[in-house]
Amino acid sequence: MDGGARRQIPIVCPGHSRPLTEVQYCPNPTPNPQATGHVHYLLVSGCHDKLPMLRCGKSGNWIGTFEGHKGAVWSAKLNGDGSLAMTGSGDFSAKLWDAVTGDNLRTFDHKHIVKSVEFINNGAWVATGGHEKLLRVFDLADAGTTPLFTMTADEGIRKIVEIPGLPQVTVVTGDTAGNVVVWNVETQTRIAAVHVDVAGGVMDMEASRGGRVLTVAAGAKVSFFDTTTWTLIFDVSMPITFNAEGGASLHPTLDRFIAGGSDTWVRVFAWEGGVGKELECHKGHHGPVRCLRYAPNGESFATGSEDGTIRIWQTDVTSAHATSVGLE
Repeated sequence: MDGGARRQIPIVCPGHSRPLTEVQYCPNPTPNPQATGHVHYLLVSGCHDKLPMLRCGKSGNWIGTFEGHKGAVWSAKLNGDGSLAMTGSGDFSAKLWDAVTGDNLRTFDHKHIVKSVEFINNGAWVATGGHEKLLRVFDLADAGTTPLFTMTADEGIRKIVEIPGLPQVTVVTGDTAGNVVVWNVETQTRIAAVHVDVAGGVMDMEASRGGRVLTVAAGAKVSFFDTTTWTLIFDVSMPITFNAEGGASLHPTLDRFIAGGSDTWVRVFAWEGGVGKELECHKGHHGPVRCLRYAPNGESFATGSEDGTIRIWQTDVTSAHATSVGLE
C-alpha cells in the first residue's frame, strides 16, 4: 500500500439490518440551488432486509425507505434524474417506485428471483434478469406489465448494465457461469460475448467513462473491456475473491479503481498508470464488502457490507493522478 495514503474515518450510514446487496448513485447529479458550484445526487441501496433505502449521496443522510417487497432486494437502481427507482427481489418481482413520494407505481411479476434491474433507453424502458435465464425489457409508457422484449440467456443472469452513447439500445448481462454477453435490445440479438470466470461467475459489472469501459469483477480478477471493440484492455489479479460477494468501480476520471469482496477491507488500485498497484486500504467495515460505487463526480465512493452498514469514503487525489485519463 502507498504509505502516503491518509487514514480515513468514513461517514457511517446505519439503517439496514442485514447484508447489503447493491449501492447505486443517480447517474446525473443536479446543481444544488443552495450552494453554488456544488451538485446534489442520490444513493439507493438494496439489502437482504427487504427494505431498499434512498439517501443523500453526499452526506449519506436517510431520505426514505421503499416498503413492499417480501424477500431480499438484490438490485436497486435510480433513473437519470432520480425521480424513479427500480428494485428486483427474491420475492419473484421487480417494482417501480416514485422516488419522491415512495409510492409503488407498478409491480412486474416473475417466476423466479430477480437479481438485477436497469433503466435503459434514456429511462423509457427497464430491463430485468435473474434465475429464470430471461432478459426482459418493459416499456414504462405502457401501463401494463407485459414485456416489450424477452431474450433467453444461457445461464442465470446476475448483473445487467446499459452501454450508453450507442445508436442502438445495448445492454450487457453477466451470468453465473462467468459469461459477459452483449445484447442489441431492439433486434433481440447477441452482439458479442466474452468469458471471464467459471468458478463463481460474474459478481459485478459497471459501465463508465461515458460507456467506453466495462468493469467486470469475477473470480479473483477485475477485468476492463473496451466497449467499442469488446476486447480486453487488461485485467488485474486481486488479493480478494468475488466468488460470494463484492465488486469493483472505476473512477470517472482519475487513474484508479476501487474493489472489495471476501474480506472487510476497501482497496484502491491504480488503473492504467502502474496497473493494479495498491494505493489505499481502508478498514472500517465489520463484515465482507458486498457492493461499492464511485459517486458520479468521483469525489467520494460508497461501500455496502455484510455488517449492514453503508460507508462513504472521500477520494484522496494525492494518491492518484489528478488529471483525466482513459481511452482516447
